[in-house]
Amino acid sequence: MKFAWIFLIVAGLFEIGWPLGLKISQSPGRMVFGIAVAVTCMALSGAFLWLAQKQIPMGTAYAIWTGIGATGTFLVGVAFFGDPASLLRWLALFLIISGIVLFKVAN
Repeated sequence: MKFAWIFLIVAGLFEIGWPLGLKISQSPGRMVFGIAVAVTCMALSGAFLWLAQKQIPMGTAYAIWTGIGATGTFLVGVAFFGDPASLLRWLALFLIISGIVLFKVAN
């Protein structure tokens, strides 16, 4: 069961990679590279989610996977792309993280 949670975390981290790849693909001369990053991350994220779901309930795994992806993508956007970081957006992030923790605790 321990490996399933590791697989789920890895899947969530790769979930951050595909929107990042799509963002990179919008830069001049980086379209092919960015799309390659996005597609690779999608495939790896899906593969690790598949492995995690062998032992973690589907609803729990999916919620945590998307939560890690949403949290990480928000943080990357703020840190590297100048995405807005208002108080309400940080509150929303806190609520997502709280939901992830509650799913883990409830499992």
